[in-house]
Amino acid sequence: MAFYRPWFPSPRSQFLEYILLLPLIFQVMLGHGVVKSEKYPLVVSTWPFLEAVRVAWRTVDTGFSAVDAVVEGCSACEELRCDGTVGPGGSPDENGETTLDALVMDGVTMDVGAVAAMRYVKDGIKAARLVMQHTEHTLLVGEQASAFAISMGLSGPTNLSSSESKERWTKWKENHCQPNFRKNVVPINSCGPYHPTNSLELHEGTCSNTALLETAGSRLSRVGLHSHDTISMAVIDKMGRIAVGTSTNGATFKIPGRVGDGPIVGSSAYADDEVGACCATGDGDIMMRFLPCYQVVESMRLGMEPKLAAQDAISRIARKFPDFVGAVVAVNKEGVHAGSCHGWTLKYSVRSPDMADVHVFTVLP
Repeated sequence: MAFYRPWFPSPRSQFLEYILLLPLIFQVMLGHGVVKSEKYPLVVSTWPFLEAVRVAWRTVDTGFSAVDAVVEGCSACEELRCDGTVGPGGSPDENGETTLDALVMDGVTMDVGAVAAMRYVKDGIKAARLVMQHTEHTLLVGEQASAFAISMGLSGPTNLSSSESKERWTKWKENHCQPNFRKNVVPINSCGPYHPTNSLELHEGTCSNTALLETAGSRLSRVGLHSHDTISMAVIDKMGRIAVGTSTNGATFKIPGRVGDGPIVGSSAYADDEVGACCATGDGDIMMRFLPCYQVVESMRLGMEPKLAAQDAISRIARKFPDFVGAVVAVNKEGVHAGSCHGWTLKYSVRSPDMADVHVFTVLP
């Protein structure tokens, strides 16, 4: 006959059970329990750059950090030359050259790396990360940024122009270099050199006032979806850590040396894992004067919902510059996201655990 005896856990079995439960205990203690796994990871990006978002999602969903995912996602967009506004081969400046701006920010440590007006190196976002990893600086610019990136192992020097960008530049020259970003100047011949309108020594052959008016035309003729754009991406990883990154080749036919808001922390992007993140796109020369992404994150810190925070940041700019074109996307640490735009219709992309693939959201101005 079988003998029944009540089971009481031995000290050894209790110890083994405790060991098995340790990972769950630590997750709960750190605030990374099961509840967050329903929301994270999360990838949010400006525009329907679907493959870039998919690459970022695959990276973060397999356990890599938010910073890793941002870099891989933006790098994919550079390789694909998204809309001709990201990576090499697009947006020639007045000299016909393509240069790159990029930024990456870790919302946990608040470390930032950025490059601006970078020549000869095609990997903008990777160069930005190298600045963050291997310097005490935040931003490197121009040929010295290129030299640093190459010294850290990136390929180069490389010609960043393409047949498309060269053809676009040639047509622009044939159109007397119109439209452009000059103002209050008089050109000699049709494409410069330029002199201030109040110059006392105007050279012979100076163009008429009609040419001057054309040169100083509306910003709307110079800023548009395919001439002035950025990928700006925010990622929340499985541990709830937040990072943001941007990459752009800037404004088409910009004055050489121009830097937009792409590499400016707080303007094109900002992240704080205690609050959330923001991504921006549009007319960087105007938007960088307001640091809209810093404004969005700080508004959310004070309790404002993402939608209202985004609308507030855009409205601050529109009150001063009613003709500006731009947009922001806000996402809080709970994964709630919303966008706001002015002057154009914004489309932004999201991938979350409850989606089978990337979903594109449309925001009307």
